[in-house]
Amino acid sequence: MQLISVNTAMPTVVEINGNSVNTGIYKTPQSGKVRLSKTNLAGDGQADLTVHGGEFQAVYSYPVEHYAYWQKVLSKPALPFGTFGENFTVSGLLEDEVYVGDIFSVGSAVIQATMPRIPCFKFGHKVGKPDILSMFLHSGRSGFYHKVLQEGDVAAGDSIALVERQSQSISIRMALGLQKLEEGDASTLEYALRIEHLPPLLRNVYTQRLQHMQPAG
Repeated sequence: MQLISVNTAMPTVVEINGNSVNTGIYKTPQSGKVRLSKTNLAGDGQADLTVHGGEFQAVYSYPVEHYAYWQKVLSKPALPFGTFGENFTVSGLLEDEVYVGDIFSVGSAVIQATMPRIPCFKFGHKVGKPDILSMFLHSGRSGFYHKVLQEGDVAAGDSIALVERQSQSISIRMALGLQKLEEGDASTLEYALRIEHLPPLLRNVYTQRLQHMQPAG
């Protein structure tokens, strides 16, 4: 498992459908060591902190293995690292193999996988395909967010190591299915809600889904 590229960007204003929109999705690869703090990477920022950033979305990782798939979908001969707005372009960490709560070391930092990424319209605009959002979710190629447990320096080429896995958890792919794809039954949701390190956002969504499944009274 390896950190292929470290990508950052400060928010910038772009025009989408005639409206000025502030976005931090235009990440570009950085050379050398980059400081990772509890909230983000040095030189990186999120435009809308109501849906991006924060403790459980401090860093976004995207598997480099998915790039070939999206090159075909988007009819692009190549896609630069950071295309998906990810901070970390990684190899060897796929959504069905990474679990909620997994703790990894990278560089001198320690991070914890928290939840899948749900893209917004800004991503569709960036890649020139506004209708890609549903396709992106249903492909299962969501990438995933991290919480920063230990601040440190990271750089492209750093190895990534699994430090700890919780005894009870679900994969990022399953977390996505339960969150956005109407997958899973009541027992699966009940199991997920017992995960010690389940982020508050997922806990709220899963609780609401479970309540809708249960008969009134």
